[in-house]
Formats: sequence, C-alpha cells, structure tokens
Amino acid sequence: MDMKRQKLIRLTLSYAVILVMTIIIVYPLLWVVGSSFNPGQSLSGSKMIPDNATLAHYKKLFDTSQSDYLTWYWNSLKISTLTMIFSVILVSLTAYSFSRYRFIGRQNGLMTFLILQMIPNFAALIAIFILALLTGLVDTHLGLILVYVGGAIPMNTWLMKGYLDTIPKELDESAKIDGAGHLRIFFQIVLPLAKPIIAVVALFTFIAPFGDFILASVLLRSKEKYTLAVGLYDLVAKQFGSEFTTFAAGSVLIAVPIAILFLSFQKYFVSGLTAGGTKG
Repeated sequence: MDMKRQKLIRLTLSYAVILVMTIIIVYPLLWVVGSSFNPGQSLSGSKMIPDNATLAHYKKLFDTSQSDYLTWYWNSLKISTLTMIFSVILVSLTAYSFSRYRFIGRQNGLMTFLILQMIPNFAALIAIFILALLTGLVDTHLGLILVYVGGAIPMNTWLMKGYLDTIPKELDESAKIDGAGHLRIFFQIVLPLAKPIIAVVALFTFIAPFGDFILASVLLRSKEKYTLAVGLYDLVAKQFGSEFTTFAAGSVLIAVPIAILFLSFQKYFVSGLTAGGTKG
C-alpha cells in the first residue's frame, strides 16, 4: 500500500504541475485571441469570450488601404526564410568541419563560438548599427538578414556539431574506401542522417527573426520595410488612438507560419539519429 500510495502521490503532483504550467501558458493566449474578436480598440472592456464577436480587426489588417500589415507580413516571411536557408547552409558546413576535421585553431574556434553564444545580439546594438551605417545597410533587409545569420552561427554550430559527433565516422571511412570525396560524403551520407538536427536549426533560425523586435527596430527606418514585430508595435505606440485589439488580431496571425513549419518538420524531430544508416 505504501508503494501504491507514493506512486499515486507522485502522479498527482506531476499532473498538478502540468496543469498549472498549462494554465500559465494557455491563459494569456486565450486572452489575446479573445481580444482580437472584441469590438472597439480598447482592452479595458475586452473579454476572453466577447459578447459581440467581430472579424472587423482581421478585415482591417487585410485591407491595404487601411493597414500595411500584409507588407509587414511579407517582409517578415522573406527575412525569416532567407535567414533560415543561409543559416542552415553555413551552420551545416561549419559544424561538419569542426566535427570531422582536425586543423590549427580548431579548439580556439570552438571556444570563440562558445563565448560568442553567451553574448546576445542586442548587447552589440551600437556596434551593429555603426557597422551597418558604414556599409550602407541601414534600412535594408539584407543588413538585417546578415545580422541574424551571423548571430545564429555560434550557438547552432555547437548544437549541430554535438549531433554530428554521434554519427559513426566508420560511415565516412567506408565511403572513402569506395572513392567518395569530402563533399559527396557530406551531402549524401552525413546530411541525410542529420535531418533531425537540421530541422531543429531551421525552426530556430526561422522563429528568431520572425519575432525579433530590437534589432529590426534599430536597423529599419521606412514603414514599408518594417517587419511584423516593428509594425505591430507601431499600432500600440501612438499617443492617441492606440489600436490594441487590432494588435491582438495581428499577433494571432503571427503563429500561422511557425505552426505550419513546425508541423512540416515534426516527423524529423522524432526520427531516429541514424535510422536507415546501415540498410543494404
């Protein structure tokens, strides 16, 4: 009975913690969704379940004569997608080099990456802005993409290197015996086995630019070049006529591409590390 009672208590406490965490996470989200359907622009009279629900705020966002939301959405999608693509390419090559090769400065390079990942991008805002100013990249999406890609390399390189280290090097050696070169081994043997970690890096490097506000607000100046975070902030930063409920509607739609990307990559998150690596 004592063992059963202890097991029951542990199980009850576990479910209680899960329930509390679920409420903490879901409750604010439900308020944002509910506020997006409330009439008016103020949050003071908003309810989680509005009495007179309306889609007026969503219609306003998609009306190009009243809002630049679609332009901001496209800007965010473009920046996040390009950041994801370039980051995955550079991180994969860098992590593979550190994992498979031994060269002068390897340990120092890894240590530098470890130190750099401890420093967030916004800690170097002044230096980033001055560098962008000198290179003419202020108020350009290219400058923002370069900053995001550069910031993603240190942490994700360590993440992917640790994963690649667990892939048996015997596979590389077998391929070399068969006459495969370094690039062929990388693209045809290592990358297919590294799909789970590539999916993780791709998701992380897409989400970070999509929700970033600080760097985008520093580098972008023109309203037509705003990202979603900067554009939505502009809706609630006005001294008069702040559009809080429209802001809530815009915030809800931000989750759509992230959810689609997560569902698309979900099968790789749960796949085996070297599943199929020894078939045939």
